Amino acid sequence: MDFEYKNIVVAVDGSKASEIAFEKSLDIAKRNEAKLILAHVVDSRTFATAEAYDRTLAERAEDYATDLLDGYSLKAKAAGVINIKKAVEYGSPKVKIAKDIAKKHKADLIICGATGMGAVERFLIGSVSESITRYASCDVLVVR
Repeated sequence: MDFEYKNIVVAVDGSKASEIAFEKSLDIAKRNEAKLILAHVVDSRTFATAEAYDRTLAERAEDYATDLLDGYSLKAKAAGVINIKKAVEYGSPKVKIAKDIAKKHKADLIICGATGMGAVERFLIGSVSESITRYASCDVLVVR
């Protein structure tokens, strides 16, 4: 059976693991002539209480997301991927990537890094990649 991916979501957060996932997504997108959806979720839960002390936190998080996706978009174009979309969402990355972004863009593959945070955070709140794998309705590639 010959299967091609047409809508690929790659989750990026600026970590080394997401950089590796992005590089892998370029190869897969080119090979399949697929649309590449660059996805970043601003985890608004992490700054909800801190924002009472620093009102610019949300604005800086949004600027970071925009700059991050713009940078990845330029790299993708330079690598030969021509059909690129950017998706910025707010909330829990665990939920938004698998359930909202993938569904909205009719993804048939989600690519993410194996780790994006430190061991303590992973222990306390769980792995985003594990949740994506659990809740996605399409194929998931977790890149090490």
